[in-house]
Amino acid sequence: QVQLVESGGGLVQAGGSLRLSCAASGLIFSSHYMGWFRQAPGKEREFVAAIGWSSGNTYYADSVKGRFTISRDNAKNTVYLQMDSLKPEDTAVYYCAAAKFAYSLTNLRGYDYWGQGTQVTVSS
Repeated sequence: QVQLVESGGGLVQAGGSLRLSCAASGLIFSSHYMGWFRQAPGKEREFVAAIGWSSGNTYYADSVKGRFTISRDNAKNTVYLQMDSLKPEDTAVYYCAAAKFAYSLTNLRGYDYWGQGTQVTVSS
């Protein structure tokens, strides 16, 4: 059974940093593309960042480019999201997702497995 477990969320002031982690099990982690999405209250879930099998290919939403960094450690079956210069509009539940194929890494439908999410709250 595939499990994706996010951690590292919390409350932070604007301008601060957080690092999210997503530990994967039950799948061949190194063969899956990994992504982060977020969902703010009353809004649709949106793409944040994605990473290829190795750390060579990364993709970011324009809203986080230059502030967030996605990375992965295949030896630990873990993907990370380093979030710097956080803004109140970054407040959301952040979800980790895994995709077998790279058909559409910026779209929810491109992913096969999802975590339960971790709350990130940025105060002004």
